[in-house]
This record gives sequence, C-alpha cells and structure tokens, in this order.
Amino acid sequence: MTSNSFQMGGSGFGNDKAPSTGSGEGDFSNDPASNSFFSENFKRHEDLKAMLDGNKDNLKLDAMKRIIGMVAKGKDASDLFPAVVKNVVSKNLEVKKLVYVYLTRYAEEQQDLALLSISTFQRALKDPNQLIRASALRVLSSIRVLMISPIMMLAIKEAVMDMSPYVRKTAAHAIPKLYSLDPESKEQLVEVIEKLLGDKTTLVAGSAIQAFEEVCPERIDLIHKNYRKLCNLLVDVEEWGQVVIVGMMTRYARTQFVSPNQDGAVEDGKNFYESEEDEEMKDEEDNDEPKKKPYIMDPDHRLLLRQAKPLLNSRNASVVMSVAQLYFHCAPKSEVGVVGKALIRLLRGHKEVQYIVLSNIATMTVARKDIFEPYLKSFYVRSSDPTHIKLLKLEILTSLATETNISIILRELQTYVTSTDKEFAAATIQAIGRCASNIAEITDTCLSGLVHLMSNRDESVVAESVVVIKKLLQMQSTGKGRKMSTEHKDIITHMAKMVDEITVPMARASILWLIGEYSERVPKIAPDVLRKMAKSFITEEDIVKLQILNLSAKLCITNSKQTRLLCQYVFNLAKYDQNYDIRDRSRFLRQLILPAEKGPLAKHAKKILLATKPAPVLQSKFEDRDQYQLGTLSHILNNKTTGYKDLPEWPEEAPDSSVRNVEVPVPQVTSSKSGERKKPTKERGFYSESESSSEDEDDSDEDSEDSDEDEEEDSDEESEDETDESEESEEEEDSEDSDVPQKNSVPPKTSAPKKAVKVEKSESEEEEESSSEEESSSEQSEEEKPPPKSKASKKKPAKETKTAPQNNADLLLDLDLFGSSNGVSSGGGAVLTPSMASAMGNLSLSGTSASSSSNFVQPMNVPLKSYELLNRMTGKGLGITYKFTRTISVFSPKMVSIELTLTNHGDNQLSGIKIGKKTVQPGMEIQDFPEIASLGNGASTSVLMAINFNDTTQPAKFEICTLEQAFSVSITAPVGELLQPHTMGLQDFTQQQGKLKGMTENTGKVKIPKEKTDAKSVVTSVITVANMLQVPSSETDTVYRFAAKTMSEGVLVLVSVSVEEEAANIIVNCEKMVIGTMLLKDLKSLLAKS
Repeated sequence: MTSNSFQMGGSGFGNDKAPSTGSGEGDFSNDPASNSFFSENFKRHEDLKAMLDGNKDNLKLDAMKRIIGMVAKGKDASDLFPAVVKNVVSKNLEVKKLVYVYLTRYAEEQQDLALLSISTFQRALKDPNQLIRASALRVLSSIRVLMISPIMMLAIKEAVMDMSPYVRKTAAHAIPKLYSLDPESKEQLVEVIEKLLGDKTTLVAGSAIQAFEEVCPERIDLIHKNYRKLCNLLVDVEEWGQVVIVGMMTRYARTQFVSPNQDGAVEDGKNFYESEEDEEMKDEEDNDEPKKKPYIMDPDHRLLLRQAKPLLNSRNASVVMSVAQLYFHCAPKSEVGVVGKALIRLLRGHKEVQYIVLSNIATMTVARKDIFEPYLKSFYVRSSDPTHIKLLKLEILTSLATETNISIILRELQTYVTSTDKEFAAATIQAIGRCASNIAEITDTCLSGLVHLMSNRDESVVAESVVVIKKLLQMQSTGKGRKMSTEHKDIITHMAKMVDEITVPMARASILWLIGEYSERVPKIAPDVLRKMAKSFITEEDIVKLQILNLSAKLCITNSKQTRLLCQYVFNLAKYDQNYDIRDRSRFLRQLILPAEKGPLAKHAKKILLATKPAPVLQSKFEDRDQYQLGTLSHILNNKTTGYKDLPEWPEEAPDSSVRNVEVPVPQVTSSKSGERKKPTKERGFYSESESSSEDEDDSDEDSEDSDEDEEEDSDEESEDETDESEESEEEEDSEDSDVPQKNSVPPKTSAPKKAVKVEKSESEEEEESSSEEESSSEQSEEEKPPPKSKASKKKPAKETKTAPQNNADLLLDLDLFGSSNGVSSGGGAVLTPSMASAMGNLSLSGTSASSSSNFVQPMNVPLKSYELLNRMTGKGLGITYKFTRTISVFSPKMVSIELTLTNHGDNQLSGIKIGKKTVQPGMEIQDFPEIASLGNGASTSVLMAINFNDTTQPAKFEICTLEQAFSVSITAPVGELLQPHTMGLQDFTQQQGKLKGMTENTGKVKIPKEKTDAKSVVTSVITVANMLQVPSSETDTVYRFAAKTMSEGVLVLVSVSVEEEAANIIVNCEKMVIGTMLLKDLKSLLAKS
C-alpha cells in the first residue's frame, strides 16, 4: 500500500490528477500549470486510451460510451482517433457500433488514419449484421478523399442491392456525399438513384427522393413511373421523408399538370360545394368561347392531393407546413381551406414554430382571406407572446379585416394601443391606419380615434398617431380633389398646436408637411408655425429641417407678404448646414422661389411644389413575398438564398399523362371462347369481375375426371343455369367492361341459381387474382375444397327456385345471415341488396318494375369487391383476401361482417392460423375468426370475422399469426360499408331530410353518360358504393332516394339522386359530416365512371 502510494506520488507534478471523466474539464483541475500559458496537456485521456488498448470488452465498451458522450456534448475527442480506430475489428457488436459512430464523426478530419483502415471497412460491408454494414458504408462515405471515390461507388452499388432496407437507405444518404466529392460520377449515380426510386420500401423512399433532389432534380422523367407509388406510400414514410417527397411533388405538379384555378375553369365532379348557378354560368361562358376546354383535374393530380391530406394531422410541424404549401400552390381554391385548421393547431407549439407558421399564414392571408377568417380569435395577441410574434399576429389581423369583422378587430386593437411594449403599440396604430385605408366606411371613425390618441401620455404613441393621421388625410384629400372637410381642418389645427410638445422627428416632420401641403386651409396658423420652426432650425433633426425648407417654400408661394423674409432667413441658415442634402435642397428652392433672374422653372413653381401628391399605399409587408415558395428560408428572409429554386409556372397544356402508367399484370375481363355454349357471349351479368367467370366453366367440364361425382353434378347444373341467364339478359351484354355491372332487372326465377353459382365460383376467382400459377389447376383445387355440407346448402336454393319462386329472396337472405356450418359465408361473390325481402313483402317480384308510374328498381345482386389483406410474397406463401359481406354479423349488429379467404401458396403446410395482437382506435372492436388448425399446400379456406369500426374509416390493425411467425395487416372499411339499410317511406324520408340541412347536407353535381341515366344504372351505382335501401316512390320524376343508418351509432344517412338529361344532382344528408362528405365523393366518382 505504501509503495503504491509512493509510486503514485512520484509520478510527476503533471500527472498528479484525478482520472479522466471524459468531459475534458477535470483534467486540469489539480494541475498547477493549468493556466493560459500551460494549458496543453500531452497526456489527456490516458485512462481512456489504456481501456481501449486493453483486452477486456467491458472496459472498451465503457470507454467508448464515455467518448461518445464527449462527442455529444461538443467536446473535442479527435486525439483519441488512433486508439479508437484500432477497435474497428472488435468482435463485440456493441463496441463496433460505437466505434463506427465515432469514426463517422471524425473520419473527415483524420483522413490519413481512416484510410489505413479502409480494408476493414470494405470487409464490414459484407458483415451479417445490417447495422454494421450500414455503419461501414456511412464511415466510408465520410472519408473525403477523391482517390477512394471508385471504392465508394462500388460500395454504394452493392448496398443498393442489399436485402436490408436500412442499408439501402444508408446508400441513398451516401450518394450526395459522393456527388459533392466527385461531380463527374453523376451519370453512374443517376442510375443508382433510378434503382432506389423503384424501391417499394417506405424506409427508403424519403432518402431516395432526397438524393434525387440533390444530384439530379432536373431529371423529372425518373419520377414518372414512380409517381403513383410515391403518392400511395406517402402516409407511411418517415416524417422527414414526407417533407422531402411533398416538396418534390409540389414542383412535379407545377410542371406536369395544368392550373386548377384557370379563368372559367370547371373542375369536373371535384368541387363539393359548387352551386348549380355557378356551374350554369361557367357552361354559358364555355359556349361563348368554344376554344377554351373545360378544366378536368388530372386523376394523378387528385391522387396527390388526396394522399397528402391526411398528413395535415401529423405531429411534425414541418410535415404539416409542407402539405399546406402544396395545397396553397397546387390545389383548387375551393379546397385550400382545409389547411387552415391544421396550421392553427401548430400555433400551440414552440415560439420558433409559431414564428415560421405565422409568417406563412401572413402571406396566405394576403391572397386568401377566407382560409383563416373562421379562426380570427386564434390570432389575438397574448401578453406572454414575444414582440416578433405579436407583430405577426397584428399583421394577420389587419389582413383579415373586412366590413363584417372590423368592429371586433378594432375593439381588440384598442386594447393593444395601451401595451407597455412601445414597438407593439406603434405597430398597432399603423394597423389601425391600414384598416382605415382598406375599409372606407371606418376611415372617419379611425381618424377620430387617432386624434384622441394624440392626447396620450406616451410620446411614441402620439408620434405614431400623427404619422398615420397624416397619411389618412393625404389619402382622403387625394380622393376628393383638394377639398378638405371642416373636421380635417380642425385636425390640422390641433396638430399644429402640438408642434412644441412632440419631439419625435418623424412626427414633427409629418405635421410640417401637412401644414405646408394644406396651408390654404389654415392661412393664419401656417406662418406662425414657420416662425417657431425658424427659431429652432439649427437644433432640429435633418428630416425636420428638410420639411421646414419645404414649408417655407410653399408659404412663400401662397402667402409671400408674410413669409418672404422668413423664407430667406431659413434658406440662409440651410446654406451653411453640415448636411449636404439640406444645402442642396436650399439652393434648389432658392432658385425656384427667390430667383435673381426669373427662369423658365420659376413660372411653374406653384405647379411643381403644390401639385397633387399620390396617396400613400398602406399595404402589408408580406404583399410581395408570394414570389417565394411557402415554407422556404427565402420566404422567411424575403430574399433569394443559395440553393433556392423558383416554383415553376403552370404549363398551358398538360404534358402526356401516359408516362405515369406502369404495366402491372392485372386479370382482365374477356369474353367467352367461341363454340363453348349455345350463345357466343358468356357474360355473367353482375358477376363478371374477372375473366375466370368463363374459364371456370371450361375447367369444370374438361377436368371433370379429376373431380368427384358430386362436384361434377354441381358444375353441370351451374353451366345450364348460366346458359339460361345469358339468354334472358342478352340485351345487356355490353356491360362487361364497365366498373359497375348494369343488369338491374332480373326475373326472380333466376335469382337463386345466380347466388348458388357465384358461391361455387367466387373462391376460384380469388385464387386466380392472388396467384400467377396455372388457372385450371388452381380453380380445380378450389372447387374441391368446400365440405359436402356447404355444397348441399348451396345446391338447395337452386333446386327450390323452380317450385317456390316467391321465397328465393328470403332463402338468399337466410344464407347470408347464417352462413354455412364451417363459417364460410355463402355470399362470397355477390349479395342481394339487404333487407329487400322485408321491404318488398307486398310488392310483386315478377315484373320488371313495381308499377308503371314508379321509379323503384327491383331487388338486385351487387358484386362484392375483393381486397388484398396479405400478399403471398409478404406472407411467405400465405395469401389472404377479404370482402365485406353486407350481412348482419352473428357477433353483434354493430359489427361489419367480413369474409376472409386464406390460401396457402407455399410448399409447406401452415398450422395454427389465428388473429394475434390487435391495435385499434378507442371505440373499435375486432371479433376473431376461429383458429384454423392446418392449411395444406395449395389449399384454401374462408372464415368470417367482424369489426366494429365505430363509424370511422380508421384502419383496424391486427396480426395474422401462424405457429412460425406473425404478419401485421390492417383493414380499412370504405364509408359505404359502414352503413346498414334502413326502411322508411317517402313522407318520412322528406321529413327527416328537412331536418338535416345546413352543414349536415352535402351537395354535388356530376356528368353521367346519356345511356347510363336510366333507373337501373343509377340505382346500381348507388347500391354498389353504399349498403343502402331505395325508398319506394310512386313519383314519375327521376329522383331516386336511399336510406341507411350507420352500423355503430345508428346515425341516419339519406341520399337522393336527381337525373336531368346527362347530369345528376346528388344530395347526402348525415349528422356525421365526415361520412356525408366521403360518401358524396365516392358517389360522384362512380357515377362519373358509369
């Protein structure tokens, strides 16, 4: 113990100190030589170096943590580089990660030492751990040596093909670094960027676009093929990636689409609140000018706005601001209002965020007051606001002032005038002047108020009031020639009396200018004011001296008898003034007013000096900032900064939109093969969702040897029924290619066979959509899957149809309600409009219409759309699709019934398939489907589950689990699937619709093809979009009414569609405004397509 103490004590004066803490501050605390002359210590961090040189990983890890802590605090740790870089080969994963973090920070400063380890970095690029691979690439790109650019290029190209999206993201970050180091490698980097832009991973998208923006922003052709993918991925990309993508998309939209705010433009079916009169007026203008084509928004333009809109709810202020500028620069004026509420929400954030947001709002309010008028109170100034925030809010309040709200704003401004903040109080007086100049009705009121402020104790308030009064008087006198009212004369007299009291130079100068300009109105006071000013001329400020010269010159012209000598006296004083501006002004005015020899100018002295002056323009300082893109540094500084790119102007004609089309293998609807049946066309009416409708029949006949006898009998009966159907509906066979099938009137005797046939074929159609294998084999295996009990339930209604046609609707509803014994819904492919049986109990089902004077359409089958829940590639062989069955759920009437079809495309059997962890919004609920014990190779099964969406379109997120792994999926219900049909009469409908007016009513107008204006087409379109029930009516007009209630809360939803020639007026009434708006949008979209 003694020897150790002795050794430590004798180790030298400079070493007698506590161990290094890593901060660098305690290293000299015990050192007598640690002063300004001896601050250099060559043995700093010796303990850290010793720990890094040791063999124990725990000591190395501790040392690295302390070193990274130093770096995080901004301390210089560069002298530890040699000791740290040696540990890049450490086998300890945690140590290696921290080493790479350190090297990324100091590789650029210590290039020579970093180059010695470059082979180690190259080997790390092949490391099994993705974090190590990414860190190695990050360090490699941080070494700023041109010599290794080929190595960096090779590493980036390999990283782009890496299986890990994190490594690909790092590669995207390395591209701009290499480009700044070696600009000649741009062509190769563009090829790499093109590959990254095609990446479907959300983690990579934002970084790829950032690399694109820094390396080749002019290569807009690289975006075409990826445009729609980027729009769809936008919601799931990380926040800073969203900012980059939205910024790039703003420039893209300005170059690829035409302006949605053209003069006389009509947005086809996109403006929710456009009145009929406005549309008729625009149509008349189009007729007068046939050269102008009506504006129709490009679907890709609409896609961008629709996908960006949810980001307004982002927690990141930068994301919200970027979407706001996108809407401001690229959206129709009628839709820009949605950004108002989102930007107001940001005002609750930090002061720095408030400043940026308020600056952008100030610019927006100059052009569009209506966006923020509803949120006027949000811009009221708080006592806790800093001055720069107060001034911005004051600017916005002034811009928002209108005849309707000016009284509220003036009351608010009156309280601001008494503020202890002098700068803010002065700005408030200027704001009052702006309001008075913009709104003529309140000018006199503001003038009288400002005159009262002239008696204020605060000199700065008085001075600012004088300046503003001077501008207002000048504006009013300019508008009325040179005549001034008696009230204005009294104001000038009152101000002249205050010359001795006011000491602020600008205020004194304003008073002198007013007296000189309107000296004819105050002939007795003006000479006396000049006399006082001449006495104090030498002590006045320069701006006041100039106005004294002007006053003396004007009075010498209008009242030379009294003021000529005073004028000469002032000119003589100014002749020897120190300021050359004042000396020059006096010489000029002397020759003009008191010339020795009258020249040509002297004759016109009165016209020159007393000419009518243009009224001053009181405008916002943000008036000219719209030249810069919102949300940019240039906009905040009102000056073009380095790297800023001007926002492109809209093209007069839109470029070719086909460049954004991407060829994707999608099943196509084709006609049946020739010679298969009696009729050459094999259309299946409402069930022609894919080309498998005809191929199923071939497979059921040609491959009958591979199926059992029962299956063969089923397929024969189905083919016969199909032949009968095609004969009866021959006249409507042209609806095959339309989005919404047009068979609306179907005799009841064929309803049940259709139902049964579709049940047999629906699973094979789903199999065809989700699999790229041979269709015949997959369909054959699908037909063999359902158990015999299920087949019996399907065949029964088909046989009973001929003997009891009046019961087929009830039978079909029973099938939909209870399903088969194994949980598979029998309504897999199509569904009878719900509650039709009860609503139509006393109506005939045998005719094509209820009566000759009614527009009611018979119950019909509507195809159920299939959605992909889990792709077979993502699901490692497990593919899942789902449909909304539109039946009452057996679990709860508030739940939406959903049929899942699970198919095993893999080589191995899947076991224990069930729903795992659930992540849902408050109020939502998920009912699991029964666990599937096993699913063999190539096998498929269907199960029922139910979800209570709580009347929202928020996604229900959950996991599909097998014994081996779990897959995260989500189901989002279209707004039309959140409804259940509601039976009501015409009188009740009219009464309820009358109650739901105002904000609960959404109206729209859409053009529809002439051949699709019949009752069947319109009703089919509405029922396809929403699960509703038509209201029976005996009217002969073309008004179709539908009623439903929301599943969860039972809120009434009413829809009425009136058809006039080739246009349809749609009215949606619902207390839930979101549901009403979204339902109207979907209806307009489908009716326009139909």
